[in-house]
Amino acid sequence: MIDITWLTVVELLAVGAGAGFYGTLVGLGGGFIILPVLLLVYHFTPQQTVGTSLTIVFFNAVSGTLAYVRQKRIDYRSGVRFAIATLPGSVLGAYIANYLSFKVFSVVLGALLFGIAVFILLRPKRDDGNSPGLSCAPLLSRVYAVRTVTDNKGKIFRYAYKEWLGILVSFFVGFISSMMGIAGGVVQVPTMVYLFNFPTHIATATSTFILSLSTVTGSAFHQILGHVVYAPALIIGAGAIIGAQGGARVAQRLQGKWIVRSLAVALLFVGGRLLWVLTS
Repeated sequence: MIDITWLTVVELLAVGAGAGFYGTLVGLGGGFIILPVLLLVYHFTPQQTVGTSLTIVFFNAVSGTLAYVRQKRIDYRSGVRFAIATLPGSVLGAYIANYLSFKVFSVVLGALLFGIAVFILLRPKRDDGNSPGLSCAPLLSRVYAVRTVTDNKGKIFRYAYKEWLGILVSFFVGFISSMMGIAGGVVQVPTMVYLFNFPTHIATATSTFILSLSTVTGSAFHQILGHVVYAPALIIGAGAIIGAQGGARVAQRLQGKWIVRSLAVALLFVGGRLLWVLTS
């Protein structure tokens, strides 16, 4: 268990600020940074790692969401529907987490992150604000959910996707999020960008909004199960709140292709690190 000293407080705040910044930038909530730190550096059990990380992700996501609200880049209609769909998966994931061993936990998480990173690097995303073929929006609306989002700078984003499929994927996102403590953005963002054709900036902002809603259920169940170590969660969470504001500001200035490349690099590093631990 962590011995809380002033030096430790500074370290944990720095971890939180870095995770909040990068996690909000790419729409993942920062759990992909926090989780290996708690697991590999501070030697939390897998259950404590998941519960504590998910609680911190909640703080991060709320802070990031407030920043994206000001930027007007959140697709609320899609976000609320996806968030509701994550709730039953979150409950199931929290229960399954009770039975994860360190080895199984590391293999599953490392392979998932590494695989998603490779997919992103092999499938570059165009950086425009609209889906093709939206001139046929009335016809599309019979099969697809058609969305138009205008941000605070007047930029218009238009896209269409199959809403029922998004809801189905979101159940799986909730399960992954609660079981592994990394926040479902590792699945949600690539799915929204590559499968549902969301513009990258809308995907990252909406994913952060979804996390602010979905992690409430997952973190609450982990607290009930006794998986949350509160002192580190609060300290890292405070740093994440600050870092998330900076991440959202930088995201607004970056082109979408650089955001997804940053996402891929982060997932590749963390996934590879977890898999490497098992062979060292």
